[in-house]
Amino acid sequence: MKKWSVTQNLTFREQLEAGIRYFDLRVSSKPGDADQEIYFIHGLFGIKVSDGLMEIDSFLTQHPQEIVFLDFNHFYAMDEAHHKRLVLRIQEAFGNKLCSACSVESMTLQALWEKKCQVLIFYHCPFYKQYPFLWPGKKIPAPWANTTSVRKLILFLETTLSERAPRGSFHVSQAILTPRVKTIARGLVGGLKNTLVHRNLPAILDWVKTQKPGAMGVNIITSDFVDLVDFATTVIELNDLLQEDRALAKC
Repeated sequence: MKKWSVTQNLTFREQLEAGIRYFDLRVSSKPGDADQEIYFIHGLFGIKVSDGLMEIDSFLTQHPQEIVFLDFNHFYAMDEAHHKRLVLRIQEAFGNKLCSACSVESMTLQALWEKKCQVLIFYHCPFYKQYPFLWPGKKIPAPWANTTSVRKLILFLETTLSERAPRGSFHVSQAILTPRVKTIARGLVGGLKNTLVHRNLPAILDWVKTQKPGAMGVNIITSDFVDLVDFATTVIELNDLLQEDRALAKC
């Protein structure tokens, strides 16, 4: 099942060095685990959250003008004590780099650099209300297509972009195909990468290349196995379109 649970080949550090700045995170305690440690999870348990956060912090310390979005959107086997432990791990890892929740429109790079803030934490749980540096999940909606069809995925991405709020929140376009039970049964040996992603990622990347960022355009785009194609560079280069628009507006 590991082949169907793993969605990236790269470590946090390697993804950051490749240009990735948003992470979709699911976490869980291990029932019966005496130390109440929290782990990343996606079908199977991954590394300890504390280890992953320290890896991210090491990169940010070396690159003080880089900003990351950490989206904690699924919590499993976690009570209040586990949430407090997780938030403590977040504080220990990032300290003053944490950005307090505020107006999305005020989150310019210049404003973040001036405050020396580098980490935005989104927390899809009412527990966020207890800490000023936890942003509510509603500030970063990430509609999920839940399909194995590239055609249906792209239609879904287009539709949800046209319906996104023009102000007040970020927006994640999940350019991701999701296997069904029969997909896994047919491709048990091949796994997610070989059965779904490898052959469909080029078409998804072609869609990305046609997009335009801005108030009603793409904001954050996610994909599985970003190292298989030049995904991060393609997304980053969309920002050039914003620069072109500003240059035209000044003419």
